[in-house]
Amino acid sequence: MPTEAKQIAHILTEALPYIQRYSGKTIVIKYGGNAMTDEDLKRNFAHDVVLLKQVGINPVIVHGGGPQIGNLLEKIGKESTFIDGMRVTDAETMEVVEMVLGGSVNKQIVNNINQAGGKAVGLTGKDGKLIVAEKLQLTDKSKDLGHVGKVKKINPNIVELLDSEKFIPVIAPVGVGENGESYNINADVVAGEIAAVLGAERLLLLTNTSGVLDKQGELLTGLTKNDVKKLTEDGTIQGGMLPKIQCALDAVDAGTESSCIIDGRVPHAVLLELLTDEGIGTLIKK
Repeated sequence: MPTEAKQIAHILTEALPYIQRYSGKTIVIKYGGNAMTDEDLKRNFAHDVVLLKQVGINPVIVHGGGPQIGNLLEKIGKESTFIDGMRVTDAETMEVVEMVLGGSVNKQIVNNINQAGGKAVGLTGKDGKLIVAEKLQLTDKSKDLGHVGKVKKINPNIVELLDSEKFIPVIAPVGVGENGESYNINADVVAGEIAAVLGAERLLLLTNTSGVLDKQGELLTGLTKNDVKKLTEDGTIQGGMLPKIQCALDAVDAGTESSCIIDGRVPHAVLLELLTDEGIGTLIKK
């Protein structure tokens, strides 16, 4: 038997127990970073998601789109302003956010998955009142983020219906207020909240880093809340990793079996994390 065929057989055999473990379970994937902009990685991601659905696993995709929003604002001559890393979103900017997230970015992801043989359906949090939101208030009352929101409630009915009918939900993180107003919400937070409400088996956060690294640059995994607390206190976890790790912890605390921060720059990162013995990211568990 050719060596390549033997390797394929070995890979399939290694994947089998993981396919059995996750069959019928929900995996929420926050999709962003290079994985969402590099053409080869976009195709890889689409095929990964379709394969998961084909073997009986239910992927739910939540995507960002910050760079794309920034690019369109620049084209129309509107300057982007940030407070504490969050985009100030006035009424005009909110229109652009909805146009980009709910329109071009969402539909491109849906199209990629459908071209790979899947059945994806694009949603925003306004569809079926999936994400009920309220204004995010900063501690410093003199600063106003405008239409930046936080999740008040997740109504998962539409996602559960799509899952049961073999569709793949692709969700843009735009929430709706009690009076119909739109809110721009952090995609990591939305993914974590949806994972918790759906009782997902795992939350995957695709990033542009390999995960949580120790001070020698080695990948850490199998972290608990206490581990994270110690690593934060000694400065190992800092900067942009802090909100992601908090999101992962919150999802686990709320009922998600485990969360994982993985490197979306790695081809087929989703399959490597879910269906191989080694995995590739930082696992967060209870």
